Parts: sequence; structure tokens; C-alpha cells
Amino acid sequence: MDLFEKTTKESVVFEGKIITVCRDEVLLPNGKTSFREVVAHNGGVCIAPVTADGEFIFVRQFRYPYKEVIFELPAGKLEKGEDPLEAGKRELEEETGCVAVRYVNMGEFYPSPGYCGERIYLFAALDLEETHMHLDEDEFLEVEKIPVERAVSMVMRDEIRDGKTQALVLKVNEMLRNGDLK
Repeated sequence: MDLFEKTTKESVVFEGKIITVCRDEVLLPNGKTSFREVVAHNGGVCIAPVTADGEFIFVRQFRYPYKEVIFELPAGKLEKGEDPLEAGKRELEEETGCVAVRYVNMGEFYPSPGYCGERIYLFAALDLEETHMHLDEDEFLEVEKIPVERAVSMVMRDEIRDGKTQALVLKVNEMLRNGDLK
């Protein structure tokens, strides 16, 4: 069965600084038409900084949509056309005051494929060196180091709810266990 839906009409409903909302008409595999509401986003990057002592460097910050402070690995949005690795390097230094000698591509994450086209690029950052933080003027966060094993337990106990962070913690942990990240 062909599962592909063909876009027949694109309509922008809202265009903001970070997102664009579209309501598109599509032709379904059965020949009927329907509508898809989509949030378009330039994408993002998430970095898992791993210290020589086997700790992740997390950030704790207030996230307005949830009205709570949450744990996340350093992350940020991509500018249009920006290279994800370069964005990840920028976010790592801005948010943690660290740079890495090595970066390992850990794949992509689709945060909510039912209505959002955002792709988040995942990287591990290894062999860290301290510099200094460069927070944006509207960015407020705290940095905390957490041992890898404890971070995995926190994911499993629902203490880390951010999806990209959950995925990256589990992926990095598995690669460390298998000796694929040295």
C-alpha cells in the first residue's frame, strides 16, 4: 500500500519568529482529500556533554509552555541554513562554558511528528575543555553535572521529561556501555 500523502495546497496561517503554522490540503492514498495542520520550525540541536568522570552536564531552566523548571541537556534552535554541528558547538559553550575536542553524531529526533516538522540533531560531546558561558540576555539557567548512571535512572523514574534529553541520555549510555564512545 502506498502511504504517501501529496500536498495539493499550502496555506500559511501564522508566521512568527520561531515557528510558522500551515494548514495544507493533501491527497490521501485512497484518492480523497484532507487537511494537515503543521508547525514548521528550522530545527534544533541537542548536545550530550560527557565529562572525563562519566558525568553529563545538564542545564536546568524554566520552560514557559509547561510553566516549570526542567532538566535538559544543552540545546538550541537552528538558524535558517545553519549547520547542526556548528549550532551544537555554539550552544554547548553558551550554556555550559565548555567546548569539546570530539563530537559524535547520534542521529536525529522528531519531537512530535503528528503536527510538527521540527528535526532535532543529536550529538555527544567528548574530551571537554572549560571556557566560559555566553548566555543570551533573555536566557537564565543553572548547570549541573550528573553521573551517567544516575541520569539514566532519572529518565526511567520520569524525573527528566524532555524527550530529546531522554533519547540522547539513553543512546549515549548504550554506546558507553558497548564501548562505542571512548
